[in-house]
Amino acid sequence: MAAESNFVDYVKIYCRSGKGGRGSTHFRREKYIPKGGPDGGDGGRGGHIFLRGNRNYWTLLHLRYDRHIMATNGRGGSAKRSTGANGEDRVIEVPCGTAVYDAETGEFITDITEHGQQVMLLEGGKGGHGNTFFKTATNQAPRYAQPGMPAQERMVIMQLKMLADVGLVGFPNAGKSTLLSVLTAAKPKIANYPFTTLEPNLGIVAYRDKRSFVMADIPGIIEGASAGKGLGLRFLRHIERNALLLFMIPADTDNIAREYEILSRELVQYNEELAEKRKVLAITKCDLIDEELQEMLREELPTGLPIIFISAVAQQGLDELKDTLWKELSKESLHEPDSIVRQSLDLSSLTWDDEDDLFPAPIRDEDEEEYDDLDFDLEIEYDDDADAPTQL
Repeated sequence: MAAESNFVDYVKIYCRSGKGGRGSTHFRREKYIPKGGPDGGDGGRGGHIFLRGNRNYWTLLHLRYDRHIMATNGRGGSAKRSTGANGEDRVIEVPCGTAVYDAETGEFITDITEHGQQVMLLEGGKGGHGNTFFKTATNQAPRYAQPGMPAQERMVIMQLKMLADVGLVGFPNAGKSTLLSVLTAAKPKIANYPFTTLEPNLGIVAYRDKRSFVMADIPGIIEGASAGKGLGLRFLRHIERNALLLFMIPADTDNIAREYEILSRELVQYNEELAEKRKVLAITKCDLIDEELQEMLREELPTGLPIIFISAVAQQGLDELKDTLWKELSKESLHEPDSIVRQSLDLSSLTWDDEDDLFPAPIRDEDEEEYDDLDFDLEIEYDDDADAPTQL
């Protein structure tokens, strides 16, 4: 991830819930009540760790500099059957489309796809019972209580996978950003050199009868991207959720069919399930050729998918393109786009900065020690011949 870029689409963070507070072994002590009995309260629960979708975020940049998310511990129980305070919960705000994986195994944990959706990532420890809980007819003075349940901790990887209906796939300078700027209100960077687009862009395409769909433009792919050439396959995670892939190849390409095969092969090498997605092929920059050349090109084009000739600059064929995309999006498909997202993560495909700074130093359990100093939990032994309890 480039340091100067504000677009961060994956991050590794350390999360820890709060431990439960311990129960109290306090005994009731009041004047003229020598044998008050146990009145220790239960401990409070530890704080939970939640994930919550927020449509106002579009990147994980805010988590890049806040990598230690820790809830507070529950407080211990006290006298008069008082239950300790619960630990404070922590809520991690993430952009919609964020998937969460275990950093040790790559196992899929959960994903957030809607604004306001909240998922518990780590549960806080339950508070322990005080000695009042253990009082019975045959054990009227229990001198023990439960400790709180321990906290849960986990290293997780969060990946942003943009929510879009149509993903643009093509080599650099295929006209993807130009098409996005013409069909939507997005303003991606456009220039006449390769890899102008260095981060994904989203735009909403307006269609008839106030209908619309979302289009995603990702950086260009080159042959050998699966082996790390160019920008590699890092940004292909943003088309995993797409229901439709729009392949874009310029009309002045020497061999359109071969370029389509290369793009398809690179996608399959990234993830085989991408081959099951519906596809449309757009031949771009058609203002450079006449209708006779278009007919000649049709004989050499791949078969089995819709093919549209367009020119974003001259705005040729754009209505036909939108009609075709909407028709394909409306078709029933047996392929579930989110099935790719729920697969285990290949940890070797990610690189990290400042790896050693991710693990927090051991934190002193201040809550536990604070309650020890209050001298609440004294063990009491009763002597039948004495008027008052004897302190051990």
